[in-house]
Amino acid sequence: MCIRDSIYTADPNKDPSATRFDRLGFREALDRDLQVMDRTAFTLCMENRMPIMVFDMFKAGNMERAVRGEAIGTWVT
Repeated sequence: MCIRDSIYTADPNKDPSATRFDRLGFREALDRDLQVMDRTAFTLCMENRMPIMVFDMFKAGNMERAVRGEAIGTWVT
């Protein structure tokens, strides 16, 4: 389940036991049906070995932190 700032096992607003992923493989995201993004776009990223970073781009400073490579959100590789 993709929630605005990261990818979780379930919606943390509905399931208090939901856990956040720091890193996740493309295949695992597909197998778990986490609905990170449009399935076709997701598959194209996987086939072309293009990593995806899921983070809250509206939080002040996060865009800069992402560009610097800081550990925010979830990396899908």
